[in-house]
Amino acid sequence: MSINILQLCPLMPSLEAELAKRYTVHRYFETKDQTGILKERAGDIRGVVTGGHIGIPTELAIQLPKLEIVAINGVGYDRVDLNEAKKRGYRVANTPDVLTADVADLALGLIIALARQLTIADKHVRSGNWSKGDLGLGHRVTGRRYGVFGLGRIGQAIAKRLEAFDAQISYSGRRKLDVPYVFYDTIVGLAANCDVLIIAAAASAETRHVVNSDVLEALGPKGSLVNIARGSLVDEAALVAALGEGKIAGAALDVFEHEPHVPEAFFEMKNVVLTPHVASATHETRGAMADLVLANLDAQFTGKPLPAAVI
Repeated sequence: MSINILQLCPLMPSLEAELAKRYTVHRYFETKDQTGILKERAGDIRGVVTGGHIGIPTELAIQLPKLEIVAINGVGYDRVDLNEAKKRGYRVANTPDVLTADVADLALGLIIALARQLTIADKHVRSGNWSKGDLGLGHRVTGRRYGVFGLGRIGQAIAKRLEAFDAQISYSGRRKLDVPYVFYDTIVGLAANCDVLIIAAAASAETRHVVNSDVLEALGPKGSLVNIARGSLVDEAALVAALGEGKIAGAALDVFEHEPHVPEAFFEMKNVVLTPHVASATHETRGAMADLVLANLDAQFTGKPLPAAVI
């Protein structure tokens, strides 16, 4: 008898094809009658496949009495109630490590794009304005002070890349680590002592809006913000205000609090670089993520240890 899986968001076609070969997949995200599918199938669903930006709403999870595993195609699991999962006895798995390099690479790309005005320069050439005058000067990337908030796998990969730019690197996080970087016990202290503040921490209740007006004030009019973590870590209203009032120099953002909706105030700001949550969006990494999603599911349903268990 085929195992029933509930799919909560679109996935790579190759992953969807493999899921369809192995399981009976119910595409919940595109079903107009979601109440109906739950009425008919809730008692059969043993697994949920989802994205980190969606997780699984608790009100949905409690309707699935046979749920064994929530397999996340991504590293973030802040949208899964882990206490509820433990109470109800289903596993949660994600896809860590395989996306670390690409996320760190994008962080460096955003840093360079913002400092060297790459998006503005591209428009300057395409619009034909180059013949009318030169572009204004940007800023050097090498030798600057970089602060990383959250020195986990991704944060450390970013710091390692920054070493090649002769960077002065500092960090803040839950605890001091055995690394050759300066530690600050608060993000305000970190922001006050760097030129570029990079957000690489996990999303949680404790980190929601951790980048607030106080942090932006500490970062100062010559400082810039880069966020490749989760949009919820940044108070977007405070960021819009800080940018508009010149309290910070610029921002480069790959994530937003209410994706895919982005504050329109950002659109006209020349000192802002925006990307649509593409940090892990390479063929290589998305393929590796898909393989790990399948490995987690296969392990659960064959009684083996999960390759990437959260709980």
